[in-house]
Amino acid sequence: MVDGKPTKLKTLGIRAASGLVLLAICGVPLYYGGWILAGFIALVSTRVIYEWVRMSDPGQTKLALIIPLTALLSALALIQFGTWGSNNWKWALALVGLFGALATLERARRGGAFWAGFGLLYILLPSLAILWLRGNEVGVHADGFAKFIFIVIVVIAADSWAYLGGSTIKGPKLIPKVSPNKTWSGLISGFVFGSLFGALTAWFFGFDPTYGAVLALPVVLFAVLGDLLESVIKRRLDVKDAGGIIPGHGGLLDRIDSLILISVVAAVVLMIWPGIWPLITTMSGT
Repeated sequence: MVDGKPTKLKTLGIRAASGLVLLAICGVPLYYGGWILAGFIALVSTRVIYEWVRMSDPGQTKLALIIPLTALLSALALIQFGTWGSNNWKWALALVGLFGALATLERARRGGAFWAGFGLLYILLPSLAILWLRGNEVGVHADGFAKFIFIVIVVIAADSWAYLGGSTIKGPKLIPKVSPNKTWSGLISGFVFGSLFGALTAWFFGFDPTYGAVLALPVVLFAVLGDLLESVIKRRLDVKDAGGIIPGHGGLLDRIDSLILISVVAAVVLMIWPGIWPLITTMSGT
């Protein structure tokens, strides 16, 4: 402790412990996917919606919470229990767009309408993307499990080593006006170790580690951009953290900010170019 403040190492320990607890909590829904994961996403996203509304809408009404919550639950229920097959996702996205417009209109009379509509999309689109990426197949042999765990491990590795590298090496700031604590040394550390863990994860799941290292690079890039995006948002809203529910991290939104953008980007890329994800044979036993 220096001048009454926790040391970098102690702060890193708190962050790491919180991250491990979160990973353990997420383990069961990620293993099973499907409606179990949908229920877990509903719980997490409900809290994130609360944090978003609290920090972005000082004059919030009950509708400010009801509209995004209704959109979230309706979209998840439509995907898991709807009867339109593959069209469920299209209808769910249309529903999110409709409720985004409703949230914007509801906020318009109080001012700051952009934040209501943007916030609904900012939270719900990644929620649906994660559910789509993971899929319904149960177990660690599921292709969706491998896809999402690859992203999560690369993001955690990049985030942790960026913090450690930046705190230790220091040096020039990355974008001081947006995020004063981020450095170029931290960014480089994040890319190096994100790529390394991408290779290790690829080896575990049975595809070329070199390809895994290369595939990790855009994952790290969009994770960093997602983190910076939340920093820009918090600066515009003049708040330090979205909440204080997680020791060493702030709110849930502060913890998952790196996953928000990359989840959506990964889902879009895999829809357009499914072949970018390698065919895994070792884990499936085929």
